[in-house]
Amino acid sequence: MLRLFRVLERLRACTEVSARNRHWTKITELSVRFSSTKAAPQFRRMDYQDAICTLNTLQTNASALEQVKRERGHPQLQLQAMRGFLHRAGLKVEELDRLNIIHVTGTKGKGSTCAFTEQILRNYGLQTGFYSSPHLVQVRERIRINGQPIGKELFTKYFWQVYCRLEETKDAHGGSMPAYFRFLTILAFHVFLQEKVDLAVIEVGIGGAYDCTNIIRRPWVCGISSLGIDHTSILGDTIEKIAWQKGGIFKPGVPAFTVKQPDGPMKVLQERAEETGCSLSVCPDLEEYENEGSLRLGLAGQHQRSNASLALQLSHTWLQRHFLTDPASSSPVEFSDVSPASAFQPSPAMIKGLAETEWPGRNQTLKHGPVTYFLDGAHTTRSMQACVRWFNDIALQHERNAGGPVVRVLLFNATGERDCAAMLKLLAPCHFDFAVFCPNITEAIATCNADQQNFNVSVENMLTRCLDNQQSWRILNGQEEKPEAELLIGGGLPLVAERHSDTLVFPCILSALQWITQGRDSVLSDPNKCVIPVKPSISAKAAPLREAVNIHVLITGSLHLVGGTLKHLDPALNS
Repeated sequence: MLRLFRVLERLRACTEVSARNRHWTKITELSVRFSSTKAAPQFRRMDYQDAICTLNTLQTNASALEQVKRERGHPQLQLQAMRGFLHRAGLKVEELDRLNIIHVTGTKGKGSTCAFTEQILRNYGLQTGFYSSPHLVQVRERIRINGQPIGKELFTKYFWQVYCRLEETKDAHGGSMPAYFRFLTILAFHVFLQEKVDLAVIEVGIGGAYDCTNIIRRPWVCGISSLGIDHTSILGDTIEKIAWQKGGIFKPGVPAFTVKQPDGPMKVLQERAEETGCSLSVCPDLEEYENEGSLRLGLAGQHQRSNASLALQLSHTWLQRHFLTDPASSSPVEFSDVSPASAFQPSPAMIKGLAETEWPGRNQTLKHGPVTYFLDGAHTTRSMQACVRWFNDIALQHERNAGGPVVRVLLFNATGERDCAAMLKLLAPCHFDFAVFCPNITEAIATCNADQQNFNVSVENMLTRCLDNQQSWRILNGQEEKPEAELLIGGGLPLVAERHSDTLVFPCILSALQWITQGRDSVLSDPNKCVIPVKPSISAKAAPLREAVNIHVLITGSLHLVGGTLKHLDPALNS
């Protein structure tokens, strides 16, 4: 396994260094002078991959990382720094008022809520902007116009406009450049202003109060989806502390809505609304809306019903303010205790919007012949509970129609400070025949996957975490520990670390998927995809996978894992 670490680190380092050398050489050739967002700077033609690889350098910008560390002790400095970067990019905070923003935060479901909201308002013929994170396959997914990721040409054009302004001014600001997420947030605002969207749906990154999206001064309406424990080192270790952070997006006189929350965090949100001077309403259950029959949702899972209700309230309120009043001159809506939001009769555009919403990687099912993939980026204990409920229900439906034996496989990884053991404990009752673990590395070869490169975590750290997860799974299943056996493939490259016959660790997503599917998915059997052979003993363990009528694979624990999987399973997402 040590040799595996070294080989993958070398491959990763070679990719990083070659990318940086190539793109920084081109950057030094630029000669750009500008002062206004209205005039696009002139520069030599640089393609999409140049832009993405240059963007990735902001992940490991030393001054940016040091700045983030300093600001954690003084979180108010984060917004101050963000305003400075925005100004250096040629934008003013006041300009963001023109975007007619819907601002949404929460622990789980905020992305789905935004997706529902954007689809509803697009059905009214409005031109929408939508900023979300993270991306699954390509970074362009984070910045959408009318529901579609902006094109490569448009991304490249606007990227260099913003990047070059910041690069040009960095010497006068101690060499500082915005970190990855800050840059993309500035880029999104720039794109939406340049493309003159009618409104922008903005998903908070982490928290709310000090998130860089919170430089927004005057959103038209705010929303808070379900709260839970996540990002505790940044937001606090109790749900009440986290609620305080989320309530930080409230603005004076701006209506706010929340789904039903436990008493503790709800009290905090109420206090935040009162302090801020805004109304706060609790969304009704989806069943309470006046409609002939039940509302159909484009997103699977019972938990999506509260997200849909929140989206209805957000879109309804935005439309009221847009069509019935002038928000700039209307009377401010002040705090008057938390009240239930009124259920209303959804319009045909709303009903259609809820039914047509798509949000890849969340409760998504893909069937490729005998292999069915169930993808959900759940990465907290509460979201994993919802994932397990969804998987058990839908997998059972598929198994009833299988007509023969079905093998269940778990493909899992988690990142950051997530409680992997707690999530695996929730997954154990699903009765998987195999549990497979791998890092969020798409392929263990030095190809250009710049959109999915993460230079902030070492390969050794990722693989160690996979081995820890494997051990946790074995303990949960009451399996006695065996000495670790390092298995080799041709040429002496360690590929798989095995501790028990039903659990395996692979070095990348592609190698894990190829072993799980055993050549039964034609997309993964594409001759253009690298197939890494394994020893006969490992191949023999896969006999149940080759003999089963169907293979059911649940892929969960990380949106990055889900994204890396979709890169291989859905070639259209790479175009």
